[in-house]
Amino acid sequence: MDSAKDIWKLVGLRYKSHPWHGVYIGDKAPEVVTTFIEVTPSDTVKYEVDKETGYLKVDRPQKFSNVIPALYGFIPQTYCAESVAEFCNSKLGRNDIVGDGDPLDICVLTEKHITHGDILLQAVPIGGFRMIDGGEADDKIIAVMRGDEVYKQWKDIKDCPNTIIERLKHYFLTYKDMPGQEVPRCEITNTYGREEAMEVIERSRLDYNAKFGKLENKLSIAAMEAFMLGFNLKKMPM
Repeated sequence: MDSAKDIWKLVGLRYKSHPWHGVYIGDKAPEVVTTFIEVTPSDTVKYEVDKETGYLKVDRPQKFSNVIPALYGFIPQTYCAESVAEFCNSKLGRNDIVGDGDPLDICVLTEKHITHGDILLQAVPIGGFRMIDGGEADDKIIAVMRGDEVYKQWKDIKDCPNTIIERLKHYFLTYKDMPGQEVPRCEITNTYGREEAMEVIERSRLDYNAKFGKLENKLSIAAMEAFMLGFNLKKMPM
């Protein structure tokens, strides 16, 4: 029991893992990614993980009658910053877009009726939306649930019926707007396929490591420091 990963696993047995930092993205990423689901199609409230505690919180009631037409959440151990923004800028011929500072969002399609969030599942990315929200890169990865009997044959976004793509687009283009708002807040510049989705995921992992580093290594260092502090206290004369 001498590696940082072993220590990390031991802590996970004692405490609930933070869904953003403490859940592993998976050995097969980016082809298959662990996904934390926050919102389901039956929810009338938009839930979002509280970044400090890791618990789901109420972000806001859904506006009007639009509801998310797929499972929606994020990919753990991802972050949208310089590398994601650089890729977005290069695709659009711009230089003013920045990362939104959040984990990478993902929509997961499945035939199964999953009734609540705060769950983990394995998802296979097939494409995504390049979305700009107030000048920030806010990509939405589109995936199918691994092993889904109906959707597992979809390998790329081109295999997905256009009606499903349009429903997802409509939700993301309207979910933050108010009636009478003349200038939409969000813009989807294009829909991309599996290969670009893989690139966005990999860049979000680079951004995560640049921002947070290897948390399991930090934990092992902290554990060693705590051990040494306790050891030195025992040696002090009473």
